[in-house]
Amino acid sequence: MTEIWEPHAPAAAGGLRPLPAQGLDLRVSGAATAREVGDGILEVTAEGEGEVRIEWRLPCVDATAFWTPEPRGTGWLPAAWSAPRRTSLANGAPIAALIGTGDVALCAFAAERADVLAGAGVLEETGEFRFWAQAAGRLTVRIDTSRRHFARCLAGLAAWWWTGREADIPPAARRPAYSTWYSMHQDVSPEAVETQAALGKELGMDVIIVDDGWMTADRTRGYAHCGDWEPVSLPDTAAHVRRVHDLGVQYLLWYALPFIGKDSAAFERIGGYALADAAHMGAIVADPRHPEVREFLIGRLARAVEEWGMDGLKVDFVDWFARADAPPAGPGADCESVDEGVERLLAGIRRRIAVVKPEAMIEYRQPYVSPDLWPYVTMIRATDCPLSPQENRQRTVDVRLAAGPVPVHADMLMWHPAEPPEQIACHLINVLFSVPQVSVDLAAQSTAQREAIAFWLGVFREHAGTLQLGELRPARPDLGYPMVTAVGGGTVAVARYAALPVDVSGDGWRTLLVANADADPDVRLTGGSGTAEATVQDARGRIVRQGGIDLGGAGVVPVPRGGLLTLRRPAV
Repeated sequence: MTEIWEPHAPAAAGGLRPLPAQGLDLRVSGAATAREVGDGILEVTAEGEGEVRIEWRLPCVDATAFWTPEPRGTGWLPAAWSAPRRTSLANGAPIAALIGTGDVALCAFAAERADVLAGAGVLEETGEFRFWAQAAGRLTVRIDTSRRHFARCLAGLAAWWWTGREADIPPAARRPAYSTWYSMHQDVSPEAVETQAALGKELGMDVIIVDDGWMTADRTRGYAHCGDWEPVSLPDTAAHVRRVHDLGVQYLLWYALPFIGKDSAAFERIGGYALADAAHMGAIVADPRHPEVREFLIGRLARAVEEWGMDGLKVDFVDWFARADAPPAGPGADCESVDEGVERLLAGIRRRIAVVKPEAMIEYRQPYVSPDLWPYVTMIRATDCPLSPQENRQRTVDVRLAAGPVPVHADMLMWHPAEPPEQIACHLINVLFSVPQVSVDLAAQSTAQREAIAFWLGVFREHAGTLQLGELRPARPDLGYPMVTAVGGGTVAVARYAALPVDVSGDGWRTLLVANADADPDVRLTGGSGTAEATVQDARGRIVRQGGIDLGGAGVVPVPRGGLLTLRRPAV
């Protein structure tokens, strides 16, 4: 076997030995078994004292992209000597794919457990692509070389994760939301929140998420005031929440869960239970291995639902618990593993608020997307990418591909006050296959801007079953998904981010939507037959053309930037 230079990878305990597997160059340490569980799908288990490792290689032929669900995790092919990824309950997910021409998965894999060290990359010495995964004691991975569309392979791996798990997703978790973060930052007040909640409801937003600033009068950012979680900027909180509820809007409140600020009273109480010092944040990261810490944090967060009548929590910065340099558990800790402490903490929060409000919502954020967290979360948001529609598109699609049953929310949409309605529509189209969160001053929007928001949020709401729950088929991950399709319930939804033709073939659809986020208005329809009724709307929802078309000879249909083409076939 060719010697491979890998400066970052630990040596496998006991060395690696070949393990027979059909069509796969597989090597393992420890006692290992491999069994075929589907056409082109192999399940491999290794077990032993200390670390065990599973490694496999395949010819890197026709490869175009490497995929992971992490921020900026999809695109170029890494080298085999690149630093491996360490995933845990609080950071990342043990899943990846090598994608080839035609968007097929040359190889996709997932590990059964959350805490894995995994490497992948091109072997310069041989032109092969190598994957490996390593963990302590016992490790099971599924390897999919079926060469199906990569999204189908990833969906199959997510379904494997889902076996035996539960997730209780309330309907409101899939509805458009308003967020105060980019629009207000820390300048929140009951009046400002209620104003935006009322305006947002008129435009199609059923949820408001109040972010940082509610628990402090300080407006200089930072986290030195976290920990007490007293509603300093939201006086008479329960009455304020009732007024928001009277608008027909549900209410979530933000918490920076791990941080105990050094200017908080809580620091005097639990500041000694530090997992790490986040000095530049003005806080410590509390150690969840201590029952005193968990009891305190659960009690603080539960107040929002129990005392103030909120409908859920935005739980931020959970990934700060994932630390390679975590100290040994101190006296009084009731678990050795930080992951176990985090899981007990998150489970306690979910359990406590569900007693009062079974349909309470909890938002997490990329990169804490592990399937082990699914029982405790009702939505996962793409990590911050303000005013970056392409990045928001890629992050929401990447997270959705491995999120199983959990709704994926876009990072909050913001734009300059002078943004034209066409570009506002493009911001929304870029996150069409997720749940949008809007974070601009709605009172400052022009009539045209408001019309664009209302029109596209209406599309999200009307077609949520297809957009969020249909089969997702993103194209060309190597190019940042220039076209994404969802199929379900007799509807096909296509978002076009580049001047690409749209396939309208097949008999399975009754409605086909084409959202155009490209400056080129000429939407070329290919592969169709029969007739359909076509409606073209601009970015504000105004009809610009309507009539029957012959799908077999339709050719080009002009659709303005930010506009929507709707094709409807006659009922059979």
